[in-house]
Amino acid sequence: MAKISGSEIRPGYVIEHNGGLWAAVKTNTVKPGKGGAYNQVELKNLVDGTKLNERFRSAETVERVQLDLKDFTFLYEQGDALIFMDTDSYEQLELQKEFVGDRAAFLQDGMKVTVQLYEDRPIGISLPDQVVLTVAEADPVVRGQTAASSYKPAVLENGVRVLVPPFIEAGERVLVDTNEIAYLRRAD
Repeated sequence: MAKISGSEIRPGYVIEHNGGLWAAVKTNTVKPGKGGAYNQVELKNLVDGTKLNERFRSAETVERVQLDLKDFTFLYEQGDALIFMDTDSYEQLELQKEFVGDRAAFLQDGMKVTVQLYEDRPIGISLPDQVVLTVAEADPVVRGQTAASSYKPAVLENGVRVLVPPFIEAGERVLVDTNEIAYLRRAD
């Protein structure tokens, strides 16, 4: 850990604040007409996801926390648990589905993920930004629909619903953004 000035906090930094670990989401330097400048920081708790807006003056110091990033491979799902393997040591790591959140539906056998660790405790996970999936069901195109509303609902092989262009049919493979949970384009 390293001490930094409150004015040095940037988005993506992880700091220790009020006894918890917080990630800076947004920062804004404010210079009011009276008084000293301060850094308005939107923080997100890395454990429970709560958000907080905090002002940090440049005279204040905070502990910047360095997270360890480790590569893991997704192996399988067992009830509410997801099993991953450390690509270096081959040790297995078990994470609860709720820890991964909605994006757990995008995990595929052998998928590489990055786990953020603090003092060997997992506090975050990053999946690939895009995955290729097969469309399981796609609604038929309604004739006479205007181009502006031409996207139609579809269900992917993992059960996730997305909107796709009218030319996409069941059985086609598509590229999906795992962050926005949205159709990007046909897969090659």
